[in-house]
Amino acid sequence: MHRRDALLAALSLSTVFIAGEANHVSDARAAGAEDTPFDANTVREKARALAQQPYKPPPAELPPELSDLTYDQYRDIRFRPDQALWRGQDLPFQMQLFHRGFLYKPRVEMYEVAEGVARPIRYSPDLFTFQNLPRPQASDLGFAGFRLHAPINRPDYYDEVCAFLGASYFRAVAKGQIYGLSARGLAINTGDPKGEEFPLFRGFWVERPRQGVNAATVHALLDSPSCAAAFRFAIRPGASTVFDVESTVFPRTDMAAAGVAPLTSMFWFSPLNRAGKDDWRPAVHDSDGLLMASGRGERIWRPLNNPRDLQLSAFGDVNPRGFGLIQRRRDFDSYEDLEARYEKRPSLWVEPIGDWGEGAVHLVEIPTASEIHDNIVAFWRPKDPLRAKGEYRYTYRLHWCDEAPGTPDVGRIVEARSGNAYTQGGRLFVLDARGGPLDKLGPEATPELNVSASQGEVRNPVAQRNPETGGWRISFELFPGNARAAELRAQLKAGGEPVAETFLYRWTA
Repeated sequence: MHRRDALLAALSLSTVFIAGEANHVSDARAAGAEDTPFDANTVREKARALAQQPYKPPPAELPPELSDLTYDQYRDIRFRPDQALWRGQDLPFQMQLFHRGFLYKPRVEMYEVAEGVARPIRYSPDLFTFQNLPRPQASDLGFAGFRLHAPINRPDYYDEVCAFLGASYFRAVAKGQIYGLSARGLAINTGDPKGEEFPLFRGFWVERPRQGVNAATVHALLDSPSCAAAFRFAIRPGASTVFDVESTVFPRTDMAAAGVAPLTSMFWFSPLNRAGKDDWRPAVHDSDGLLMASGRGERIWRPLNNPRDLQLSAFGDVNPRGFGLIQRRRDFDSYEDLEARYEKRPSLWVEPIGDWGEGAVHLVEIPTASEIHDNIVAFWRPKDPLRAKGEYRYTYRLHWCDEAPGTPDVGRIVEARSGNAYTQGGRLFVLDARGGPLDKLGPEATPELNVSASQGEVRNPVAQRNPETGGWRISFELFPGNARAAELRAQLKAGGEPVAETFLYRWTA
């Protein structure tokens, strides 16, 4: 198992258990708990009040036996499935907790909400097994995060559906998928040479699920030196797992580089660019492209890259319809990896609810020498800074899915490859597109192909029907000359209207 996948597997220990077994929830969960009133505004008011105070990080101190755990030692700490909240109560969800340690030292407060009352979930070492580690003597260590389980693949099994662990990171899967890319609560100064600021979820209020209702509601309090924020997640697992997200940000300082709905993924190489990758597999990535549906109706496909140097891209828009990091290749033959199973990693699509105004989708591509690092970040950045003492609300829907939802009115670019051109000094690009109006073009159709490059020269653009796929093949050559980078754009039209996604790509030497 690759180390990165082993790290993901740490989120999935003891994730499957048979529904309907006896309930053995620890009494420590409620021992000494004091009920407090809770409603839809509780966490928002906490965030508003917190933003008026100087930032103070959450406690991160741990006893000596837990303060310097290795990765393997942390994996030895496992939540006991028989202690899962709501186990044996014939409810659609169960919850397990993560222990603090390794990379996850800050304490995260956990609450269960039922009938308008919030009750702290009490820590006890009895909730965990520690394998070869000494059992902690402290009785109030708290937790690092949590995960939810539901019978998503079989009606008699509770599989892990989502996990919130580390800073403001969380991830989820849909039916038949395994963990891949992550989402975050907020991105701050991502890609800034001065360093990124990582907000933390300080607490979660998880509503007790209701019988027969396939939705879990989670409230979260986020905090960082720059801001405090409140989140509400309505989580609905299924063939696509959907998070309805309501967020309110309260800046402590002016925030010119805030990223809304950030996504984080891994891209090592693909057939489009595998230069210097001496690996037996045809592709290695959790996501292979950034897909955007602009406010003006254009659908854009931007394949990801693993560049030699850090690359920052911004795609200006007004009221975007959606964007996401997509894992488009869904067949085993594209990866040939029996362990990583990249074809089963989810895509993640952000669907804004309401008008987000003017801004840009930002893409950060970070060089990586292996597949163990997340090196891709995408998010929405408003044009105007978030001002101190202000209040900013963003509502959106996250779709953990195979492909972005909806039926696009243009064909998809399903494959992109590149290699040396037939003429020395050139680079050949070959794209395959199919679906949508492309399938309706007659045998005599001659669609218009427009290809441009910001640097260098484009030669020999060709669009031809691909009889093997029923779609269309686009090819062109780039002669960059002395340029070190070039922005490529290719668009296929028929009757003056786009019939395929607009292809964007940043070639780098």
